[in-house]
Amino acid sequence: MRAVENIASEIASTSIPVLITGESGTGKKELARWIHQSSRSTDKALLSIACATLTPETITSQLRLHDRKEPSVGTVVFDDVADLARDCQHRLLHVLPDDDAVPQPERLAARVISTTSENLEDEVRTGRFRDDLYYRLSGVCLRIPPLRDRREDIPLLVGQMLTKHSARLKKQLPVLSELSMERLMEHSWPGNVRELENTVMKIVALDERIALADLAKAPVAPRTTHSIGNERSLKSAARAASQAAEREMILKTLTRTQWNRKRAAQELRVSYKSLLYKIKQIGLPGPGSR
Repeated sequence: MRAVENIASEIASTSIPVLITGESGTGKKELARWIHQSSRSTDKALLSIACATLTPETITSQLRLHDRKEPSVGTVVFDDVADLARDCQHRLLHVLPDDDAVPQPERLAARVISTTSENLEDEVRTGRFRDDLYYRLSGVCLRIPPLRDRREDIPLLVGQMLTKHSARLKKQLPVLSELSMERLMEHSWPGNVRELENTVMKIVALDERIALADLAKAPVAPRTTHSIGNERSLKSAARAASQAAEREMILKTLTRTQWNRKRAAQELRVSYKSLLYKIKQIGLPGPGSR
């Protein structure tokens, strides 16, 4: 989560499109809202659109493209972008901002953030999602890990949620017993942060014994640190391999184009700004370096 927050902080003030992935309930919308609030457009509105409700005919009105002269929206969040119908994908592709072009009428004049619980790369491979739209939306990808992979965050999250909901419900701030906190730490949290927050709200509204009664019936996560450690090692290895492959591909393309970064961006099918960011992010040498 620190790595996610660090990258989000670096890109918040830019216009680079962001794709936020993660299981349902991990907090993708909250991260999108934080990026908007940390951006240069925080004085403008954040518009969240459920992609399942879009049609080719409603895209123009939903995105408020008629406000092009005096745009009131600073950031548009496409929620569950994998739910976009194929004809909507085609229409959306032609209204998204183009980094290398002068702003045009009927193009979106706002920062674009997309969220998904699906693996969009798999969706592209199976033909359910357009590859050109995927590359346009995924300038920077941020993956929020599930709560079961970051249990050390649970006490901090619980403390923040208890304070928040006690004030909202005008209730006394509960002090959880050691046994209750241990139960919260052991639960597998299939609903992630959303499920945890619902449980904390019940603790505040009722009491911890009643709120945790249903939790006690749910399966408890195994306490085998060995298997958890192996899982993290495999994930780390997969991330490292992916980053190495990406670095090699970018370097080969830059070499082939004699470090013409605009041509390289076209060949790699990413925006020019996204390529510049990735060059900096993975620490590639400049032209002529060894």
